[in-house]
Amino acid sequence: MALQDKLDAFKVDFEAGRFPLKPSKEALDTMHRATAELIASGQAQRAKKAGDVAPEFTLRDPDGKPVSSRDLLAKGPLVISFYRGVWCPYCNLELQALQDALPEIAARGASLVAISPQTAPNSRKSQRDNKLSFPILSDVRSEVADAFGIRFVLQDDLVALYKSFKNDLPTFNDDPSWVLPMPARYVIGRDGVIAYAEVNPDYTHRPDPSELLPVLDRLRAGKAA
Repeated sequence: MALQDKLDAFKVDFEAGRFPLKPSKEALDTMHRATAELIASGQAQRAKKAGDVAPEFTLRDPDGKPVSSRDLLAKGPLVISFYRGVWCPYCNLELQALQDALPEIAARGASLVAISPQTAPNSRKSQRDNKLSFPILSDVRSEVADAFGIRFVLQDDLVALYKSFKNDLPTFNDDPSWVLPMPARYVIGRDGVIAYAEVNPDYTHRPDPSELLPVLDRLRAGKAA
C-alpha cells in the first residue's frame, strides 16, 4: 500500500473515533482550521526549494554523537526527512515507509536521516518503535528547520488542544516554545544544492518514498557523466 493510502486510512479511522483518543467535532474543527491557516500563509512556498543551496548543519544522534551534513555529502547524496515527533502517528507511518525504501536509497549511494525537534530519548523511542536503521537527529529549538524555512509557531487554540491530548511539546522537545517543523523531505546533491523538495503544511499528506528514487538516479547519472 502506498504511504498516502495508509495516511488516508488512518485519518478516516481517527476522525471517525475508532481509536482510544476520540476527537470531538470542535477538536477536529480546530485542527482543520489550523492546517488551512498554515496553507494559506504561503510559508511552504517560501521554504527552501530545488535549486537552492541547502543550509549546512551538525546535529546529534540519539547517542549524542554529532552528525554533519558536510560529512554525509562527502559520501554521496543526502535524503532528509523533517518530521514532527514520536507522538505524531502520521510521522511514524512515514518513517516506516522510509525504512522500507532504505535499501533502494542506499543502493543509489545516498544517505538518509530524519530530523525532529524532540529530545534524544524520544528519538530513541522513534527508532525503536518504528524499527529504524537510519539515524534520527535532534534539532534543538528547530533551528535547522528554521534555516530551511519550515519552522512555524502553533496557534493558541491548537496549543490548548495539544495540551488536552497530552501532546506536551515543551517536554517532548525540551523547549518552552510551541514550534514545529512542517513535514518536509529533501534530496541534496553532493554539491550541496537541493535536487528535490517537498514541504507539506498539511501534515496528513506526505510524498511516497518512491518519488526519491528517480531523483537519486539522475544525480548518479550526472556523476557518471
